[in-house]
Amino acid sequence: TECEKEPGSLLWIFVMVGNIVRGMGETPIMPLGISYLEDFAKAENSPFYLACLHTATVIGPFLGLLLASFCAELFVDIGSVGADEITITATDARWVGAWWLGILICALLNLLVGIPFWFLPKSLVKEGETNEPEEASEKSVAPLQENDKNETKQTMYDFIPFLKALFHNPVYMLFICITVLQFSAFDGMISFMPKYLEQQFGKSASDAIFLIGVYNLPVLCVGYFSGGLFMKKFKINNYQAANIAFWVSLLEYLLYFAAYWTVCDTSPVAGLTVSYQ
Repeated sequence: TECEKEPGSLLWIFVMVGNIVRGMGETPIMPLGISYLEDFAKAENSPFYLACLHTATVIGPFLGLLLASFCAELFVDIGSVGADEITITATDARWVGAWWLGILICALLNLLVGIPFWFLPKSLVKEGETNEPEEASEKSVAPLQENDKNETKQTMYDFIPFLKALFHNPVYMLFICITVLQFSAFDGMISFMPKYLEQQFGKSASDAIFLIGVYNLPVLCVGYFSGGLFMKKFKINNYQAANIAFWVSLLEYLLYFAAYWTVCDTSPVAGLTVSYQ
């Protein structure tokens, strides 16, 4: 008898919409947060503050991978299926971890962490400067509000020409291309390395996620933090920072290129590398 085709579930739409909403909430943090720091921090302290910001963006995925490792040890139907009814282990290819549990926990934490953003002031006194007299600040409120409205209108009209100018800026476009390449390599590692560890070394999904988080992300945190501290201490300018970034990136790519000579024996796979007999 032919297998009956059951209608597919549409629950993936909820996951997609949730990721879209999450991206809309997370995206403004980096550009607006960097501008917030640049406007109200001293020039010599700005690199260190930015390094702390980038370090925090790596600590988050690190904790997320640890949480995912914990959730992957739990069966997907936890709470509705008893432990004695589960006949497979986490190393079985049919095992599905409680992937949804981490999403619920992170959603609640994001909601709680987002509350303090409502209490951030619209503007701060630049670091190292004194507050303006209260009377002068009160008198300047109305002109500032009027200027904000005019600037908003002008920004809307100038957006397309400004965007064209950015696309014709070779330095900016080169930086964008480099950033895309770096994130593509990092995302590829995050996406495919767990499955490689499972297939090549017989690790469970939980162990693979844990190993990636422990061996990769803490090093990035150290790099971000030490780089910002180095720039703050020696007052590195833009030209010197570009030179340092070039040579460090070249060394990084050479080390990655050396990984081509690191070859592991392929695990036997029935029907692929060995016969079924």
